[in-house]
Amino acid sequence: MFDSFRENLKKILIECCVETYGEAINAEKKGADQIELCSDLNNDGLTPNFDLIKKVIHNISIPVKIMVRPRSGDFNYTDTDMKEIKKQIFHLKSIDINHIVFGALTKNKLVHIDNVKRVSDWAYPMKITFHKAIDHSINFFKDIEILVESKRIDGLLTSGKSDSASSGAKIINKVVSSFGKKIKIISAGKITASNLNNIHKKIGGSYYHGRKILGKLY
Repeated sequence: MFDSFRENLKKILIECCVETYGEAINAEKKGADQIELCSDLNNDGLTPNFDLIKKVIHNISIPVKIMVRPRSGDFNYTDTDMKEIKKQIFHLKSIDINHIVFGALTKNKLVHIDNVKRVSDWAYPMKITFHKAIDHSINFFKDIEILVESKRIDGLLTSGKSDSASSGAKIINKVVSSFGKKIKIISAGKITASNLNNIHKKIGGSYYHGRKILGKLY
């Protein structure tokens, strides 16, 4: 089933969002190209436990991104938050993680480019995907442009300022058209194995992300 499913979508990259070891193993078995490992997905994902990270990366062969988010709530980080983020990044570097997922906004809900640059400096040479904090920006397209021009991020995760990729498809398509040749635009938001084909037709992107994008993993 999944072989034929992937054959129909072989030109796109499928990223599974997981929070357990079992989900990570099943994602690879079902044909995921890569995974994003988080904890507490009910709160949009936090930094996972380091023992879990080590177990996952030692037992799967596909690329693994790690969420770096020290707390739930908004994305306006205090100095204390940033110290914890730095600590987490250095720990991830020590176990050879090469890609993290991070996002930061100001209190006025604009991309906090200074914090992005700080994280980029700490994380180098790791790659960074800016997560769906971008969907909370009050200056969405301008902030994406700022991120692209900073040359600090490899990818951008977005639902097109909506609660799902399907309802945000027009905006995501515009983001792909405007910025897709400069960074990886990763469509996200309630993407499942049953709706991925239709969403892909609307968006025309190359990268898709979801917890159930290959069906249930647990």
